[in-house]
Amino acid sequence: MQTRPAHAQIPEDGQESVWDYPRPPRVEKSTERIQITLGGVVIADTTDARRVLETSHPPVYYVPRADFADGVLSPASGSSFCEFKGSAKYVTLQGGGHVAQGAGWFYPTPTAGFDELRDRVAVYPSAMDSCTVDGEAVTPQEGDFYGGWITSRVVGPFKGAPGTLGW
Repeated sequence: MQTRPAHAQIPEDGQESVWDYPRPPRVEKSTERIQITLGGVVIADTTDARRVLETSHPPVYYVPRADFADGVLSPASGSSFCEFKGSAKYVTLQGGGHVAQGAGWFYPTPTAGFDELRDRVAVYPSAMDSCTVDGEAVTPQEGDFYGGWITSRVVGPFKGAPGTLGW
């Protein structure tokens, strides 16, 4: 286990420190109820998500494609590469007349060890009306590059804000 840096917050009972998360990241099954709302409409609802946990980052939740409402997801341009998970493709999300261009991503062929992410989509919480975990509203990870979901369950500080690139 790694040592937390001096600037890391100490978790209280029932909390996790993102500084105790591993690198490379770990995929973990979650039975928490995840709901995503866009345009005033719930576009995804599941208790079968996967959390990706990585040092200094709040969890990113991956929702089964099948748990998004019909017609919500469509292909978007662009791609990116994660040294751990592989090549990602992007999706546009639509709900209640609102369009969030390229606001979700997925790994069509994740690398070994991340197979559980196949057929699952993550979204940037800042591009949605709301994302909730067991009814608690998520605060988006600052900087939005990683798309982490901050709840009262996790403490930081979190990578993504100005001045945190070298963490």
